[in-house]
Amino acid sequence: MTDDDVRFQVDDTSCSFPSDIIKGTPWSLQRVVLDQLWQDTKGKGVKVAVIDTGVDTVNAQLKGAVANGTDYLHKGGTGKTDPTVGHGTKVAGIIAARKLDGTGFIGLAPEATIIPIRQNDDQGSGNVGTMIKAIKYAADAGAKVINISQDTASKMDPVVDTAFRQAIKYAQDEKDALIVAAAGNDGADGKVKETYPAAYPGVLAVAASDRNNARAPFSQSGPFVGVAAPGIDMVSTVPVGGNCVDQGTSFAAPYVSGVAALIRAKHPDWNYKQVITQIEQTADRTKAGRDDFVGWGVIDPAAAVNDDTTTPSADGPKPDSAGPAGDSADVQAATLVLGESEQQRTERYALYVVAAGFALVLLLFGGGRVLSDWRRKQGVGNNVESTGS
Repeated sequence: MTDDDVRFQVDDTSCSFPSDIIKGTPWSLQRVVLDQLWQDTKGKGVKVAVIDTGVDTVNAQLKGAVANGTDYLHKGGTGKTDPTVGHGTKVAGIIAARKLDGTGFIGLAPEATIIPIRQNDDQGSGNVGTMIKAIKYAADAGAKVINISQDTASKMDPVVDTAFRQAIKYAQDEKDALIVAAAGNDGADGKVKETYPAAYPGVLAVAASDRNNARAPFSQSGPFVGVAAPGIDMVSTVPVGGNCVDQGTSFAAPYVSGVAALIRAKHPDWNYKQVITQIEQTADRTKAGRDDFVGWGVIDPAAAVNDDTTTPSADGPKPDSAGPAGDSADVQAATLVLGESEQQRTERYALYVVAAGFALVLLLFGGGRVLSDWRRKQGVGNNVESTGS
């Protein structure tokens, strides 16, 4: 199998563009005190490469955030276009979208610089060959964080696999670049399946979590998962202008990349392994160690950036002496409910009980009135009165 035979997939999108601005603050940002997160840095000076479908720079929130990159699908391109998918534009927005009046959405590292590398499109034109070139380009361009919101589970020829691994190692060992990759969205069946480049050594693989910090039902699980991040109902930027809502590990990965950019800006002396340790060690978890569903837990942006009194080890995180809630069972995916949820069902039953009680009161009251009228017509009431006098 050649490198041209192995294709990468990006999350399907139902977003249209341009789109309206979403006014409210997304739940994924509501869980963070942004003033606390940004008390030392907003990511200025850090370059984050987005290897994806390109990044549109017409959107007002990205206009000043994106430098020239490259395009492996269109010779001579700078990567600053995303004509058919909008996928890379959404990924870039979660990382570094600038503040814009009228919307509560903003990137987690709103002063970082995006290097756009267009390597794929809606036809899945990206392959291992272009991915290898993209990773090397990103590393040579000075990207300290490389976001890859794509994955393949295809079995690769040993020669192709070796070349892919070497590109990863070049970025890591020679350029000290932190590679963040989406774990994949084929986890609904619960089967462990390695996806690449997420499963390569040293790559920070990101699963998707929901509002309750449980694994999203679609998120791929496995021993390669390092951490989880919000991946459901994710608001971001779309080409030309506006925002939309999407979901997938593709949008959990840039959430982590944004936090990584903040850490690299604050601690330029930390190497990429130490940054990974910091992110994993400070994550929220329900057990002392890691599991195959959310890795070391769901990322806590403020803790990852600000709980830095101790220099993290390059050897990876250590299990807590005691988990926040005890060493509980592995965190499973939240149940995917197609009809009403258990809570909704309980509320419906409660409504039935209240309605039935109300109906009974009406029945008793109405029945009493009917009986009283009947007794009065029969003279029963008069007899009672005369008897009592």
